[in-house]
Amino acid sequence: MRGSDSAGPPVQPARIGRLGHAPGGFLGAEALCFVPDLIVRVRVFPPEISVEGDAAMAERVPAALLFGAPGAGKGTQGKILGQIPGFYHLSCGEVFRTLDIHSDLGRTFYEYSSKGELVPDDVTVAMWRENLHAQMTLSIYKPHAEILVLDGIPRNVKQAELLQDHIDVKAIVHLVCRDMSAMLMRLRKRALRENRADDAREDVIRRRWEVYEHETRPVLDFYSSDLIHEVDAIGTPVQVLIHTLESLAPIHDELFGQQEMSEAM
Repeated sequence: MRGSDSAGPPVQPARIGRLGHAPGGFLGAEALCFVPDLIVRVRVFPPEISVEGDAAMAERVPAALLFGAPGAGKGTQGKILGQIPGFYHLSCGEVFRTLDIHSDLGRTFYEYSSKGELVPDDVTVAMWRENLHAQMTLSIYKPHAEILVLDGIPRNVKQAELLQDHIDVKAIVHLVCRDMSAMLMRLRKRALRENRADDAREDVIRRRWEVYEHETRPVLDFYSSDLIHEVDAIGTPVQVLIHTLESLAPIHDELFGQQEMSEAM
């Protein structure tokens, strides 16, 4: 494991076990292999010492939302932004994937998902919040220096209302694609690449678009129009990224630019 190569005492199994009982059951021992450098971070930031997690969760953290219909490229742009210093990407899908089903929230999630039912909005937001709290407790996400980039949440107006106490939305990047045939082709290719043949069917894709228009697109009306930046989603990921950063970079510099210049001196 990566932590074993560095100097210092070995990580104690009991400490890893405590991670498994983090709020909401996130970042348990099984999830360690999915989080780069987590073993090293455990040694530097032990779970009994909250570097800034508890204090930061008492305040709203600066956030940017990635918005757009299925196939617009939210996940792709989120992953790229997450590799750029000053941005931290958290997708709702990642929250679900790292959930410990033996925790209280995990059992609640399983009760609904095992029946094919939608997880209630308050449970979804609670899972998201506990995941974020764990990331901040381990100092993986640093709200004093990074904009939180979200995709997949809020998925409806109710979730947007529930998130108001936790995030301070600085910008919404609305990835717009007016060429539906291009989006259809993009989704088909992705579904086949990921071996999800059913999701490549046109009727399934169009149904996802209908759900988006009915449930998710109204979220844009919940926020001030001044926060919304439209970006053409058709183009290479790099082309889309350039226009996305044209919207987000000034906001990042306004929040953290002075601090970063002082640290660089």
